[in-house]
Amino acid sequence: MAKVTVSIPTYNRVHFLQVAIESVLAQSYTDWELIVCDDGSTDGTADLMANYQHEPRIRYLRHPENIGKSNNMRSGFLAAQGEYFIKFDDDDRLTPEFLARTVAILDQHPEIDLVGTDHWIIDADNQRDEVATQANSHQWRRDRLPPGPIANLLATVFIDQSLQIGATLFRYSALKSVDFMRQDWQNCEDNDLLVRLALAGKKAYYLPELLMEYRRHPEQNTPARARRYLADKLQYLEAFQFESANLEQVRQTRLAETRLLLGLRLIEQGETAQGQALLRACPPSFKATLGKILAQFPVTMRSPLFTLLRRLPHS
Repeated sequence: MAKVTVSIPTYNRVHFLQVAIESVLAQSYTDWELIVCDDGSTDGTADLMANYQHEPRIRYLRHPENIGKSNNMRSGFLAAQGEYFIKFDDDDRLTPEFLARTVAILDQHPEIDLVGTDHWIIDADNQRDEVATQANSHQWRRDRLPPGPIANLLATVFIDQSLQIGATLFRYSALKSVDFMRQDWQNCEDNDLLVRLALAGKKAYYLPELLMEYRRHPEQNTPARARRYLADKLQYLEAFQFESANLEQVRQTRLAETRLLLGLRLIEQGETAQGQALLRACPPSFKATLGKILAQFPVTMRSPLFTLLRRLPHS
């Protein structure tokens, strides 16, 4: 039984998946098992995985039909045998020292439940972008997060959103105590998991080293993905209510912003009644008022008008 389970959920990304798998094979720490969870891919993923049949540490878990993002992730978690667990996406990769450095922290600190690291930003051609990496670390306040045990995990994962699931090694027992990721979620399942871990009193450690590589590429940004993301973000924000006045104020502000953006997107795509209902739940603003006006236009005219609206600053 391996000490660490690495899980890579995948769906129709065979061109990136091999890079992700090879990053696990290149780890300097070798006591691991890899579970590749295939959510019904139709792009040759099964053929690629046949090339790894000789590697006893790799297991291929294929679902004949698409079962959904978080359900696929859960399948890898439920099949895991390791004491420690990491899930990272099929378009990302680990640096060779990721497991060695993070396993050492959990071995040395039995009170710690998870250890997060910083990460590189890479492009579709596997090239590291140092400027984007620094900007990303600054945006999510990792450049101001002290190394060592994290003092206020809930604020760190909810307000600052500093930790990235794919750059974090967990104790399996900690994840099991909160039942890992929720079923049937497509987006924000990672934010939700980290918040639930913090609310459960779990302890985290921050290791300020660039030990994972997060890929940015065009597939991540499409209108359909944007709409689904906003709907899932709303679901995530509505799942909690915090005792801390500061945290609750941040949650309410983000709820209003998400309702506004989703309402505008729904009106643009012709789901006028649902979009208008969300705008009515938002505080008065120029964009909300303009969105209600644009809802009176024919659907065929809305897309260019909303494109102009999205370019306006928030108000």
